[in-house]
Amino acid sequence: MEKKELIGLSQVQMKELASAMGEPSYRGTQLFECIYRQRLLDFQKMTALPAKFRENLTAQSQMSLPLVEKKFLSSDGTVRYLLRLGDGQRIETVLMPEKARDTICVSTQAGCPVDCKFCLTGTMGFFRNLTAGEIAGQVLLLMFEHNLASERQLNLVFMGMGEPMYNYQNAMDAIHLMADAEGMSVALSRMTLSTAGVVPGIEQFGKGKKRPRLAISLNATTDELRNEIMPINRKWPLAELLNACREFPLREREKLTFEYVLLDGINDSVQDAQRLTKLLAGLRCKVNLIGLNPGTELPYRTPTEERISQFQSILIHKGIPAFIRKPRGRDISAACGQLKLNENVQTSAVSNITPDEAKLSPADSAWIA
Repeated sequence: MEKKELIGLSQVQMKELASAMGEPSYRGTQLFECIYRQRLLDFQKMTALPAKFRENLTAQSQMSLPLVEKKFLSSDGTVRYLLRLGDGQRIETVLMPEKARDTICVSTQAGCPVDCKFCLTGTMGFFRNLTAGEIAGQVLLLMFEHNLASERQLNLVFMGMGEPMYNYQNAMDAIHLMADAEGMSVALSRMTLSTAGVVPGIEQFGKGKKRPRLAISLNATTDELRNEIMPINRKWPLAELLNACREFPLREREKLTFEYVLLDGINDSVQDAQRLTKLLAGLRCKVNLIGLNPGTELPYRTPTEERISQFQSILIHKGIPAFIRKPRGRDISAACGQLKLNENVQTSAVSNITPDEAKLSPADSAWIA
């Protein structure tokens, strides 16, 4: 009999599992706490559970995390993880530690179907969606690896491999699982989900009562250019995308985040900045400016710091909060847009571990272009 995978099950699902094994449903909550709060991946160490329940769990279920094939350590402290899933697919997850907080960049798909022309992940093509357990498992794994304490601020950004809106249900299931106060207890306000502009996904996301923050990867101020560098714009052009943003139900003190990757001589002119201020006029938002993180396969260059600062000044002058994102992990191909399973980097830390491998199945996509 194939064992049931527990990583990825919600508290409600674990209560149902306990009941199906002849236990009171509250034992499912205890099991949930053991895995996600106490981080116990050995049933015999879950001494809060009755011996019979632990025996049944051992016989009928399993807890599996991704396999760490390699990890790469940047000079700035960033750590890039090359992970292998149970079916052999590989993904990447990035940890960006700081003095008072940790940020984990999480993948939602193996590869990416969106094909942004300035992003190395897009050159890989698309392989499959990740399950809720594979998404949450990345965070749980890094918590184990680095002993991340719940007392420290933990931010999760769903900006790794893949388009989250094309794996909407699994991504949201993982988000709600990780936000559960009985488990990992990551505040929804500390999570950000980024999309290249899947308008139906943005609309559905806005209807959710419990959701993280939203970021839009914009990167151009005309349909002509956005069609070229972000083919998804042909399906949902700027007017439709920005209309969805204007109708998005922001909470008190919440702002939309617009990500804008600057490409030298392509989308970084004074005119581009001026058009951007007009496109975003009246929106409660902020803009993160990102100088292109280079890759040998990309036909673009990174603008000078002076040009990026000039772009920022134009936005700020028009009352739009704009921030220049400091690249993290660029030297180990861990920065925004660089994730492509690259093993050919110089690094001071390369490691392999061998946790149990998951038995996984693909999930369905929504709104595939």
